[in-house]
Amino acid sequence: MIQQLLGIDIGGTKCAVIFGIDTDGVISIADKVRFDTADVQTTIGRILSELKGMCARHSLDASNTRGIGISCGGPLDSRKGLVMSPPNLPGWDNIPIVKLVQDATGIPASLQNDANACALAEWKYGAGRGTRNMVFLTFGTGLGAGLVLDGRLYSGTNDNAGELGHIRLSEFGPVGYGKAGSVEGFASGGGIAQLAASAVKEKLMMGQKVAWCPDGDLSAITARTVAEAAKAGDELAESVYRTSATYLGRALAMVIDMLNPEVIAIGSIFVRAEELIRPFMQAAIERDALPGAAAVCKVKPAELGESIGDIAALSLAAAL
Repeated sequence: MIQQLLGIDIGGTKCAVIFGIDTDGVISIADKVRFDTADVQTTIGRILSELKGMCARHSLDASNTRGIGISCGGPLDSRKGLVMSPPNLPGWDNIPIVKLVQDATGIPASLQNDANACALAEWKYGAGRGTRNMVFLTFGTGLGAGLVLDGRLYSGTNDNAGELGHIRLSEFGPVGYGKAGSVEGFASGGGIAQLAASAVKEKLMMGQKVAWCPDGDLSAITARTVAEAAKAGDELAESVYRTSATYLGRALAMVIDMLNPEVIAIGSIFVRAEELIRPFMQAAIERDALPGAAAVCKVKPAELGESIGDIAALSLAAAL
């Protein structure tokens, strides 16, 4: 079975309009236009213009195209098709993006936040293929999550389901999602950088030098620089990832006990630094999760890599 799909990926710095083809569950990108995000009216105008151009080039219309998927950072109202003032999209206040797209093309459209869209993508085309219950975690700059339960995307009463990053694991700790000691505080790029900066500062105050922060500039520390040092055998860097991975495992144990998923797929940092994270993450899961639920759940690296944003938008179209 062949399905033609259109996708729109709306980001704070870049947007993309994508044409994809699903052939018996295998997806390919047939055409893509990427452009900078500008002010709201300029960006919406460019999205609609590129979308119409895509339809014209490939003779796409409602008769031969399953739908248009729109992936965007929240908050939003997926039922009403509204983008509702995301922090990285100033001026996008109650924008009826679904109606605008449908009116411009005559093709049905669907809107979801980017974490939910990525969850659908990994479920349909990536690490969650063949499952009915899967959780996806972004584990990038922040920690977003999307839930596929009983074979359907679950977004909750008002699109706030799956906000694992906001759960507090400790009264004290790195700040993520506006909350000290949150899952995002411990298990995200920003959180790892905070953990590392605190560890380096302690060493510097004791008169000790840290090889991977030679000039003492704590603001220059990133999750990547810490990972590189840890992979090279630096004990301090290894301890930072051990802490992050342990708290991640505690959070996943909660997910496993509550949702009983078959797969938890984790992207970005987990994909790049799995060897640093998995042993301590797994130990925490084995310690904290119900054995029966943990036994049927595989924690896997996300599979779609750099193409996940494109495939996420197209997955929303496929789900219409």
